[in-house]
Amino acid sequence: MILSYWEIDSWFTNVDYTIVGSGIVGLHAALRLRERFPESKILVLEKGPLPQGASTKNAGFACFGSLSEIIDDLKNHTEEEVITLIKKRWDGLQLLRKRLGDRVIDFKPYGGYELFLKNDAAGYEECLRKMPFVNDVLRPLFRADVFAKEVDRFAFKGVQDYLIFNPYEGQIDTGSMMQALLKEAVSKDILILNSQTVTAYHEKSDVAEVSLGDFTFSTKKLLFATNGFASQLTNGAVKPARAQVLITEPISGLDIRGTFHIDRGYYYFRNINDRILFGGARNLDFEGETTTRFGQTDIIQDQLEKILREVILPNTDFQVAHRWSGIMGMGTHKNPIVQQLSDHVYCGVRLGGMGVAIGSLIGQELADLV
Repeated sequence: MILSYWEIDSWFTNVDYTIVGSGIVGLHAALRLRERFPESKILVLEKGPLPQGASTKNAGFACFGSLSEIIDDLKNHTEEEVITLIKKRWDGLQLLRKRLGDRVIDFKPYGGYELFLKNDAAGYEECLRKMPFVNDVLRPLFRADVFAKEVDRFAFKGVQDYLIFNPYEGQIDTGSMMQALLKEAVSKDILILNSQTVTAYHEKSDVAEVSLGDFTFSTKKLLFATNGFASQLTNGAVKPARAQVLITEPISGLDIRGTFHIDRGYYYFRNINDRILFGGARNLDFEGETTTRFGQTDIIQDQLEKILREVILPNTDFQVAHRWSGIMGMGTHKNPIVQQLSDHVYCGVRLGGMGVAIGSLIGQELADLV
Protein backbone atom coordinates (compact mmCIF):
# COMPACT_ATOMS: atom_id res chain seq x y z
CA MET A 1 0.00 0.00 0.00
CA ILE A 2 1.69 3.22 -1.20
CA LEU A 3 -0.05 6.19 0.41
CA SER A 4 0.18 9.85 -0.57
CA TYR A 5 1.36 12.61 1.74
CA TRP A 6 -2.28 13.73 2.11
CA GLU A 7 -3.49 10.26 3.10
CA ILE A 8 -0.75 9.82 5.67
CA ASP A 9 -1.24 13.34 7.05
CA SER A 10 -5.05 13.17 7.28
CA TRP A 11 -5.58 9.62 8.50
CA PHE A 12 -2.40 8.23 10.02
CA THR A 13 -0.57 11.14 11.70
CA ASN A 14 -0.97 12.14 15.38
CA VAL A 15 -3.48 9.34 16.03
CA ASP A 16 -4.56 9.23 19.67
CA TYR A 17 -6.83 6.16 19.62
CA THR A 18 -7.00 3.36 17.07
CA ILE A 19 -9.85 0.86 17.34
CA VAL A 20 -9.67 -2.40 15.41
CA GLY A 21 -13.20 -3.52 14.49
CA SER A 22 -16.13 -1.31 13.44
CA GLY A 23 -18.92 -3.42 14.90
CA ILE A 24 -21.18 -2.62 17.86
CA VAL A 25 -18.31 -2.74 20.38
CA GLY A 26 -15.80 -0.80 18.28
CA LEU A 27 -18.17 2.04 17.40
CA HIS A 28 -19.51 2.38 20.95
CA ALA A 29 -15.91 2.49 22.19
CA ALA A 30 -15.13 5.22 19.64
CA LEU A 31 -18.21 7.25 20.61
CA ARG A 32 -17.36 6.92 24.29
CA LEU A 33 -13.77 8.03 23.66
CA ARG A 34 -15.12 11.05 21.78
CA GLU A 35 -17.25 11.96 24.82
CA ARG A 36 -14.23 11.64 27.10
CA PHE A 37 -11.63 13.22 24.81
CA PRO A 38 -13.39 15.77 22.55
CA GLU A 39 -10.20 16.97 20.82
CA SER A 40 -8.62 13.58 20.19
CA LYS A 41 -7.99 11.92 16.82
CA ILE A 42 -9.86 8.60 16.71
CA LEU A 43 -9.33 6.08 13.91
CA VAL A 44 -11.40 2.90 13.40
CA LEU A 45 -9.98 0.14 11.20
CA GLU A 46 -12.21 -2.57 9.73
CA LYS A 47 -10.91 -5.53 7.75
CA GLY A 48 -14.17 -6.08 5.84
CA PRO A 49 -16.09 -3.84 3.47
CA LEU A 50 -18.76 -3.86 6.22
CA PRO A 51 -18.39 -4.73 9.94
CA GLN A 52 -17.03 -8.22 9.45
CA GLY A 53 -17.89 -10.53 12.35
CA ALA A 54 -21.47 -10.61 13.62
CA SER A 55 -22.59 -7.00 13.98
CA THR A 56 -24.25 -6.83 10.54
CA LYS A 57 -24.92 -10.57 10.32
CA ASN A 58 -26.86 -11.32 13.52
CA ALA A 59 -30.56 -12.16 13.80
CA GLY A 60 -31.56 -8.85 15.43
CA PHE A 61 -32.71 -10.32 18.74
CA ALA A 62 -33.00 -7.81 21.59
CA CYS A 63 -32.77 -10.58 24.19
CA PHE A 64 -30.78 -11.54 27.28
CA GLY A 65 -31.19 -15.33 27.43
CA SER A 66 -33.99 -17.89 27.20
CA LEU A 67 -35.12 -19.76 30.31
CA SER A 68 -33.34 -23.01 29.29
CA GLU A 69 -30.17 -21.06 28.49
CA ILE A 70 -30.22 -19.32 31.89
CA ILE A 71 -30.80 -22.66 33.66
CA ASP A 72 -27.86 -24.09 31.68
CA ASP A 73 -25.69 -21.10 32.67
CA LEU A 74 -26.57 -21.62 36.35
CA LYS A 75 -25.02 -25.09 36.11
CA ASN A 76 -21.69 -23.67 34.93
CA HIS A 77 -21.54 -20.25 36.63
CA THR A 78 -22.44 -18.93 40.08
CA GLU A 79 -25.85 -17.35 40.61
CA GLU A 80 -24.12 -13.98 41.10
CA GLU A 81 -22.22 -14.33 37.81
CA VAL A 82 -25.42 -15.16 35.90
CA ILE A 83 -27.31 -12.20 37.41
CA THR A 84 -24.40 -9.86 36.63
CA LEU A 85 -24.27 -11.09 33.04
CA ILE A 86 -28.04 -10.70 32.51
CA LYS A 87 -27.89 -7.21 34.04
CA LYS A 88 -25.10 -6.26 31.62
CA ARG A 89 -27.13 -7.55 28.67
CA TRP A 90 -30.24 -5.71 29.83
CA ASP A 91 -28.32 -2.47 30.52
CA GLY A 92 -26.60 -2.78 27.14
CA LEU A 93 -29.94 -3.06 25.34
CA GLN A 94 -31.25 0.05 27.12
CA LEU A 95 -28.05 1.90 26.22
CA LEU A 96 -28.39 0.93 22.55
CA ARG A 97 -32.05 1.98 22.43
CA LYS A 98 -31.34 5.27 24.20
CA ARG A 99 -28.38 6.14 22.00
CA LEU A 100 -30.04 5.43 18.64
CA GLY A 101 -33.77 5.56 19.38
CA ASP A 102 -36.37 2.80 18.98
CA ARG A 103 -37.72 4.20 15.71
CA VAL A 104 -34.27 4.28 14.10
CA ILE A 105 -33.42 0.67 14.98
CA ASP A 106 -37.03 -0.45 14.32
CA PHE A 107 -37.36 -1.88 17.84
CA LYS A 108 -40.51 -3.97 18.17
CA PRO A 109 -41.47 -5.15 21.68
CA TYR A 110 -43.23 -8.33 20.55
CA GLY A 111 -41.84 -10.40 23.42
CA GLY A 112 -39.88 -13.63 23.23
CA TYR A 113 -40.95 -17.27 23.33
CA GLU A 114 -39.24 -20.57 23.99
CA LEU A 115 -40.65 -23.76 22.52
CA PHE A 116 -39.71 -27.31 23.41
CA LEU A 117 -39.78 -30.20 20.95
CA LYS A 118 -41.78 -33.31 21.87
CA ASN A 119 -38.55 -35.30 22.24
CA ASP A 120 -37.23 -32.83 24.82
CA ALA A 121 -39.67 -33.67 27.62
CA ALA A 122 -36.85 -33.64 30.20
CA GLY A 123 -35.72 -30.13 29.24
CA TYR A 124 -39.31 -28.89 29.18
CA GLU A 125 -40.13 -30.30 32.60
CA GLU A 126 -36.89 -28.93 34.08
CA CYS A 127 -37.75 -25.44 32.79
CA LEU A 128 -41.29 -25.56 34.21
CA ARG A 129 -39.92 -26.83 37.52
CA LYS A 130 -37.18 -24.21 37.80
CA MET A 131 -39.10 -21.25 36.33
CA PRO A 132 -40.29 -19.92 39.75
CA PHE A 133 -36.70 -20.05 41.05
CA VAL A 134 -35.30 -18.20 38.00
CA ASN A 135 -38.06 -15.60 38.29
CA ASP A 136 -37.08 -15.10 41.95
CA VAL A 137 -33.43 -14.70 40.96
CA LEU A 138 -34.29 -12.07 38.32
CA ARG A 139 -36.96 -10.19 40.30
CA PRO A 140 -34.55 -7.62 41.83
CA LEU A 141 -33.53 -6.67 38.28
CA PHE A 142 -36.96 -6.57 36.58
CA ARG A 143 -39.25 -6.08 39.63
CA ALA A 144 -41.66 -8.61 38.09
CA ASP A 145 -41.77 -12.18 36.82
CA VAL A 146 -39.79 -12.51 33.58
CA PHE A 147 -40.98 -15.95 32.44
CA ALA A 148 -44.51 -17.35 32.24
CA LYS A 149 -46.26 -20.35 30.67
CA GLU A 150 -48.36 -19.58 27.62
CA VAL A 151 -50.51 -21.73 25.33
CA ASP A 152 -49.04 -22.14 21.82
CA ARG A 153 -51.21 -19.95 19.58
CA PHE A 154 -48.83 -20.18 16.60
CA ALA A 155 -49.81 -23.68 15.43
CA PHE A 156 -46.31 -25.10 15.80
CA LYS A 157 -46.18 -28.87 15.37
CA GLY A 158 -44.38 -31.52 17.40
CA VAL A 159 -43.84 -29.26 20.42
CA GLN A 160 -44.80 -29.45 24.10
CA ASP A 161 -48.18 -27.99 25.13
CA TYR A 162 -46.89 -24.73 26.57
CA LEU A 163 -44.43 -22.08 25.39
CA ILE A 164 -42.44 -19.98 27.85
CA PHE A 165 -43.12 -16.27 27.28
CA ASN A 166 -40.81 -13.36 28.15
CA PRO A 167 -42.42 -9.90 27.70
CA TYR A 168 -39.06 -8.11 27.94
CA GLU A 169 -37.70 -9.35 24.61
CA GLY A 170 -37.92 -7.48 21.33
CA GLN A 171 -36.50 -7.43 17.82
CA ILE A 172 -34.51 -4.83 15.93
CA ASP A 173 -33.38 -4.16 12.36
CA THR A 174 -29.66 -5.00 12.47
CA GLY A 175 -28.84 -3.12 9.27
CA SER A 176 -30.58 0.06 10.42
CA MET A 177 -28.82 -0.16 13.80
CA MET A 178 -25.37 -0.42 12.24
CA GLN A 179 -26.07 2.33 9.69
CA ALA A 180 -27.19 4.62 12.52
CA LEU A 181 -24.07 3.83 14.57
CA LEU A 182 -21.79 4.48 11.58
CA LYS A 183 -23.56 7.78 10.82
CA GLU A 184 -23.23 8.89 14.44
CA ALA A 185 -19.53 8.01 14.50
CA VAL A 186 -18.86 9.95 11.28
CA SER A 187 -20.86 12.93 12.59
CA LYS A 188 -18.61 12.94 15.68
CA ASP A 189 -15.48 13.24 13.49
CA ILE A 190 -14.42 9.61 14.00
CA LEU A 191 -12.39 8.34 11.04
CA ILE A 192 -13.45 4.91 9.72
CA LEU A 193 -11.38 2.99 7.17
CA ASN A 194 -12.66 -0.28 5.70
CA SER A 195 -10.73 -3.15 4.08
CA GLN A 196 -7.80 -2.55 6.46
CA THR A 197 -6.27 -5.68 8.03
CA VAL A 198 -3.98 -5.20 11.01
CA THR A 199 -1.17 -7.68 10.37
CA ALA A 200 0.93 -6.89 13.47
CA TYR A 201 1.40 -4.40 16.29
CA HIS A 202 4.43 -3.55 18.41
CA GLU A 203 4.62 -1.80 21.73
CA LYS A 204 7.05 1.11 22.04
CA SER A 205 7.76 3.22 25.11
CA ASP A 206 5.16 5.90 24.36
CA VAL A 207 3.05 4.49 21.47
CA ALA A 208 1.88 1.32 19.78
CA GLU A 209 3.04 0.75 16.21
CA VAL A 210 0.37 -0.75 13.97
CA SER A 211 1.15 -2.56 10.71
CA LEU A 212 -1.31 -2.67 7.82
CA GLY A 213 0.63 -4.95 5.51
CA ASP A 214 3.80 -3.06 4.59
CA PHE A 215 2.55 0.31 5.98
CA THR A 216 3.09 1.17 9.66
CA PHE A 217 1.78 4.05 11.75
CA SER A 218 1.84 5.04 15.44
CA THR A 219 -1.06 5.43 17.85
CA LYS A 220 -1.07 6.42 21.50
CA LYS A 221 -3.58 3.69 22.40
CA LEU A 222 -4.72 0.61 20.48
CA LEU A 223 -8.09 -1.00 21.25
CA PHE A 224 -9.18 -4.37 19.83
CA ALA A 225 -12.93 -4.94 19.37
CA THR A 226 -12.59 -8.04 17.20
CA ASN A 227 -14.71 -10.50 19.26
CA GLY A 228 -14.80 -13.81 17.31
CA PHE A 229 -11.41 -13.07 15.73
CA ALA A 230 -9.64 -12.48 19.06
CA SER A 231 -8.26 -15.98 19.72
CA GLN A 232 -4.57 -14.99 19.30
CA LEU A 233 -4.99 -11.84 21.39
CA THR A 234 -6.41 -13.80 24.32
CA ASN A 235 -4.31 -16.99 24.19
CA GLY A 236 -7.35 -18.99 23.11
CA ALA A 237 -9.75 -17.66 25.78
CA VAL A 238 -11.98 -16.58 22.86
CA LYS A 239 -12.97 -19.17 20.29
CA PRO A 240 -14.75 -18.32 17.04
CA ALA A 241 -18.25 -19.74 16.66
CA ARG A 242 -19.90 -19.60 13.27
CA ALA A 243 -23.66 -19.06 13.21
CA GLN A 244 -25.52 -20.09 10.05
CA VAL A 245 -28.76 -18.36 9.14
CA LEU A 246 -31.42 -18.53 6.45
CA ILE A 247 -34.40 -16.34 5.56
CA THR A 248 -37.53 -17.26 3.62
CA GLU A 249 -39.26 -15.48 0.79
CA PRO A 250 -42.35 -13.53 1.98
CA ILE A 251 -45.13 -15.83 3.25
CA SER A 252 -48.68 -14.57 2.78
CA GLY A 253 -50.78 -14.56 5.95
CA LEU A 254 -47.80 -15.27 8.24
CA ASP A 255 -49.09 -15.02 11.81
CA ILE A 256 -45.82 -15.40 13.70
CA ARG A 257 -44.62 -12.31 15.58
CA GLY A 258 -41.77 -12.26 18.08
CA THR A 259 -38.41 -13.79 18.84
CA PHE A 260 -38.31 -17.55 19.42
CA HIS A 261 -35.77 -19.91 21.01
CA ILE A 262 -35.37 -23.69 20.95
CA ASP A 263 -32.87 -25.89 22.84
CA ARG A 264 -30.95 -23.51 25.15
CA GLY A 265 -30.68 -20.84 22.50
CA TYR A 266 -28.94 -23.10 19.96
CA TYR A 267 -31.87 -22.52 17.57
CA TYR A 268 -33.57 -19.15 17.13
CA PHE A 269 -36.10 -17.71 14.73
CA ARG A 270 -38.19 -14.58 14.26
CA ASN A 271 -40.39 -12.85 11.77
CA ILE A 272 -39.01 -10.04 9.65
CA ASN A 273 -42.27 -8.54 8.40
CA ASP A 274 -43.77 -11.57 6.61
CA ARG A 275 -40.60 -13.65 6.33
CA ILE A 276 -39.06 -16.09 8.80
CA LEU A 277 -35.38 -15.78 9.70
CA PHE A 278 -34.04 -19.00 11.25
CA GLY A 279 -30.54 -19.70 12.51
CA GLY A 280 -28.45 -21.91 14.75
CA ALA A 281 -27.80 -25.66 14.99
CA ARG A 282 -24.05 -25.27 15.53
CA ASN A 283 -24.42 -27.82 18.36
CA LEU A 284 -24.71 -30.45 15.57
CA ASP A 285 -21.05 -29.81 14.71
CA PHE A 286 -19.23 -27.77 17.36
CA GLU A 287 -15.85 -28.65 15.91
CA GLY A 288 -16.74 -27.68 12.36
CA GLU A 289 -18.37 -24.43 13.47
CA THR A 290 -15.36 -23.34 15.54
CA THR A 291 -14.04 -21.40 12.57
CA THR A 292 -13.48 -17.87 11.30
CA ARG A 293 -14.50 -18.92 7.77
CA PHE A 294 -17.85 -17.66 6.55
CA GLY A 295 -20.03 -20.19 4.73
CA GLN A 296 -22.71 -22.87 5.07
CA THR A 297 -22.70 -26.62 5.56
CA ASP A 298 -25.31 -29.17 4.48
CA ILE A 299 -25.60 -30.78 7.92
CA ILE A 300 -26.75 -27.50 9.48
CA GLN A 301 -28.74 -26.03 6.59
CA ASP A 302 -30.64 -29.31 6.13
CA GLN A 303 -31.51 -29.38 9.83
CA LEU A 304 -32.71 -25.76 9.78
CA GLU A 305 -34.94 -26.49 6.79
CA LYS A 306 -36.25 -29.69 8.43
CA ILE A 307 -37.31 -27.90 11.64
CA LEU A 308 -38.73 -25.03 9.61
CA ARG A 309 -40.79 -27.47 7.53
CA GLU A 310 -41.87 -29.86 10.31
CA VAL A 311 -42.18 -27.64 13.40
CA ILE A 312 -42.37 -23.91 12.63
CA LEU A 313 -44.28 -23.82 9.32
CA PRO A 314 -45.83 -27.32 9.17
CA ASN A 315 -48.75 -26.44 6.89
CA THR A 316 -47.13 -23.73 4.83
CA ASP A 317 -45.23 -23.76 1.57
CA PHE A 318 -42.10 -21.63 1.75
CA GLN A 319 -38.98 -20.93 -0.27
CA VAL A 320 -35.57 -20.08 1.19
CA ALA A 321 -34.56 -16.71 -0.25
CA HIS A 322 -31.05 -16.33 1.17
CA ARG A 323 -28.45 -17.89 3.49
CA TRP A 324 -25.47 -16.38 5.32
CA SER A 325 -23.27 -16.78 8.38
CA GLY A 326 -21.65 -14.64 11.07
CA ILE A 327 -18.75 -15.23 13.46
CA MET A 328 -19.39 -14.94 17.20
CA GLY A 329 -16.87 -14.99 20.05
CA MET A 330 -17.35 -17.77 22.62
CA GLY A 331 -15.35 -19.33 25.44
CA THR A 332 -15.59 -21.73 28.36
CA HIS A 333 -16.83 -18.75 30.38
CA LYS A 334 -19.59 -16.40 29.26
CA ASN A 335 -18.24 -13.28 30.93
CA PRO A 336 -16.87 -10.82 28.35
CA ILE A 337 -13.14 -10.05 28.41
CA VAL A 338 -12.52 -6.32 28.83
CA GLN A 339 -8.91 -5.77 29.81
CA GLN A 340 -5.65 -3.95 29.31
CA LEU A 341 -3.21 -6.27 27.53
CA SER A 342 -0.10 -4.05 27.84
CA ASP A 343 0.87 -0.39 28.33
CA HIS A 344 -0.92 0.88 25.22
CA VAL A 345 -3.11 -2.05 24.12
CA TYR A 346 -6.64 -3.03 25.27
CA CYS A 347 -9.40 -5.43 24.21
CA GLY A 348 -13.15 -5.89 24.60
CA VAL A 349 -14.12 -9.32 23.28
CA ARG A 350 -16.01 -12.62 23.93
CA LEU A 351 -19.61 -11.47 23.74
CA GLY A 352 -20.98 -15.03 23.94
CA GLY A 353 -23.47 -14.67 21.10
CA MET A 354 -25.14 -11.70 22.80
CA GLY A 355 -23.51 -8.85 20.88
CA VAL A 356 -26.72 -6.90 20.21
CA ALA A 357 -27.49 -6.91 23.94
CA ILE A 358 -24.09 -6.51 25.49
CA GLY A 359 -21.96 -4.91 22.76
CA SER A 360 -22.78 -1.27 23.49
CA LEU A 361 -21.93 -1.68 27.18
CA ILE A 362 -18.68 -3.57 26.46
CA GLY A 363 -17.68 -0.78 24.04
CA GLN A 364 -18.16 1.78 26.79
CA GLU A 365 -16.27 -0.33 29.32
CA LEU A 366 -13.41 -0.75 26.84
CA ALA A 367 -13.17 3.02 26.28
CA ASP A 368 -13.33 3.68 30.02
CA LEU A 369 -10.25 1.46 30.58
CA VAL A 370 -8.13 3.97 28.67
